[in-house]
Amino acid sequence: MAAAPNVTVAEREGSMQAVVLADRWTARTRVSTTTLVVAVAVVTFVAAQIRIPLPFTPVPITAQTFVVLVGGAALGWRAGAAAQALYIAVGIVGVPVFQDLNGGWTYATGSTGGYLVGFIVAAAVTGYLAERGQDRSVWSAVPAMLFGTVVIYACGVTWLMQVLNTDLSDALTKGMVPFVLGDLAKIALAGLVLPAAWRLTGRR
Repeated sequence: MAAAPNVTVAEREGSMQAVVLADRWTARTRVSTTTLVVAVAVVTFVAAQIRIPLPFTPVPITAQTFVVLVGGAALGWRAGAAAQALYIAVGIVGVPVFQDLNGGWTYATGSTGGYLVGFIVAAAVTGYLAERGQDRSVWSAVPAMLFGTVVIYACGVTWLMQVLNTDLSDALTKGMVPFVLGDLAKIALAGLVLPAAWRLTGRR
């Protein structure tokens, strides 16, 4: 019989290192993961109600993108995307979880429908990058959050073109340009918060 491989304590500890922030908060069981998914979905609902309507576009300013990006990074790509999918699914069946307490299929497929789809994809993207350590320093977290934001814009603006039957220039004016400065601030904040959270949870 072959001898068991000589695994050092450091190697064992290395194999147990957290992949994403959620692994620092709790043991990742089905129950804990489900709880985190529901929690992020609820926070997304709350963030949707923090809104500033703009008179020239059907797309308001909300705090959702920050939750989507940070939630995806904190939970990882599967759970992060699941949280946004849960939020949208609950809204589609009629629960008033969308901005301004709206709900239902008609609203979900309206002018902001592309952003909702983008939330799922962006959470998966930032989660995927976080699983590869991109959320552990400001210099890597900011580009990761920027990438996720670009995904949201791409989905939202493309959808807006179809719903409003307009061209790319008009869709960008109504669906991206008014939000760039605010989203840059959210990206910067997320890029600071995530590495700080790693330090607070004991990353060396």
